[in-house]
Amino acid sequence: MRINFGMGRMRPVQKNLRRAALALALPLLVLGAVAGYAPRAEAASFQAWVESFWPTARAAGIRRDVYERAFRGLTPDPEVIEAANYQPEYKRPVGEYIDRAVSDKRLETGQRVLVEYKPLLDAVENRYGVDRHIVVAIWAIESNYGENPGDDNVIRSLATLAYRNTKAKFARQQLIAALKILQRGDIDLAHMNGSWAGAMGHTQFIPTTYEAYAVDFDGDGRRNIWGSLPDALGSTAHYLKVSGWRPGETWGYEVQVPRGFNTKAYGLKSYKTLAQWQRMGVRRVSGAPFPRPNDKAGMFAPEGTNGPIFLVINNFRSILRYNQAPSYALAVGHLADRLMGYGEFAHPWPTDENHLSLDQRKELQARLLNGGFLDGDVDGVIGPATLSAVKAYQRQKGLAVDGYPTLTLLKMLRADST
Repeated sequence: MRINFGMGRMRPVQKNLRRAALALALPLLVLGAVAGYAPRAEAASFQAWVESFWPTARAAGIRRDVYERAFRGLTPDPEVIEAANYQPEYKRPVGEYIDRAVSDKRLETGQRVLVEYKPLLDAVENRYGVDRHIVVAIWAIESNYGENPGDDNVIRSLATLAYRNTKAKFARQQLIAALKILQRGDIDLAHMNGSWAGAMGHTQFIPTTYEAYAVDFDGDGRRNIWGSLPDALGSTAHYLKVSGWRPGETWGYEVQVPRGFNTKAYGLKSYKTLAQWQRMGVRRVSGAPFPRPNDKAGMFAPEGTNGPIFLVINNFRSILRYNQAPSYALAVGHLADRLMGYGEFAHPWPTDENHLSLDQRKELQARLLNGGFLDGDVDGVIGPATLSAVKAYQRQKGLAVDGYPTLTLLKMLRADST
């Protein structure tokens, strides 16, 4: 595009104004050209990647018609890359994660689920030997009892990761498995949705886990973890069983340690028998003896001696195979215990400048809500809405804007209301 600013002589002021106009116009023209070019270039590059991946899919037994149907009209999903590279603004402490996973609402729903689906849970427990409370706890934490199973196109998500070389080895493996699921007809393309990482269904199986461990529990001839709750819960129990679950045993014990005990010297793989731990002065908080002294246990003390400490045994390790985060396994185990009727941990999680208790987090949210900074529920969950509200408050007060809900910030909010 050519821009003609005239060829006549100009006064200095006019010349400077037109130079300024040109300086402003040229970047806009370049940006406009780039904006039109970038999507086309991205689409062409992605299609080239799709064709380059075809030999791998063909070697894995994928038919060309299935492959073309799966990728027809697909473009990379930028939100997938954002999620994969996401660095949390607020690193959630384990105590807060547990509070969120084992909320009052989740417990209430879980109790109702245990009654409503008792015949199904009876059947699942009888077949696989996995405690129903554990299965229900996983269902709760993975998708909030099926309410949030994910709505991303699994093929698009995994292809985006592989194309952009983000977690590419994982994504390529999962993409092949996902294509096999489509080819077999277990689910159609329109309903094959899940998380940004390709986790699917009520209990969030990634495609390779689905291929290896999903079961047709309802007997209709296909494995349907998306729409069949029997298949989803049965598959979860089956996966835990093959992961070494031991029927009739718990996942671990909250313990107390003797004065001066160095929890940092031990970890999840510091295997000792419970009898050996006991000889070191480690005791159950209930005072009861360990039921199987020869069980091998590791120690999980995420807050050192400032918070709850646990000796975790075989079934904790089985849950870790479902999700490798120890905080996740602890949340599943504790939610299951609470659903059985057991109480909260004997030792509270620490509270300090950067660790607010559940009540303190609720108070912070309530004060942000009253101040017009927050629009939402007071639930103690420090999510994106609360972080944004904290930032807005910090800006108004001229503070450093980092989004951290600290004890100092809570004290400032209290002072504002007096």
